Amino acid sequence: MDGKTTIKYLQTYIKEKDYHPELLKDYFLKLSEEVGELSRAMRKGSKAQNSTDILGTVDEELWDVIYYALAIANIYDIDIEQVAKVKSEMNESRYSSKVKFEEGR
Repeated sequence: MDGKTTIKYLQTYIKEKDYHPELLKDYFLKLSEEVGELSRAMRKGSKAQNSTDILGTVDEELWDVIYYALAIANIYDIDIEQVAKVKSEMNESRYSSKVKFEEGR
């Protein structure tokens, strides 16, 4: 990856590859399963030693969590980039921070 992969691209990629609205509950169950696997990898401290050997690591499980979260967002036709902007603005009013959300980055 070139460091320029956007959430919009990931959503489009996942939607083209794996879009089955009738499997919404299954996507949620997979998301829950992957969160458990992430928990196990974190508990074990399993971090990838290189960029290709990620099996069973925090690295792999984080991607799996993101994948199923975005698959669910696709079924609900939610633009996560837009939600990130709106939610950041909401949080800004609640929790002051010197770090500001920059759209388009």
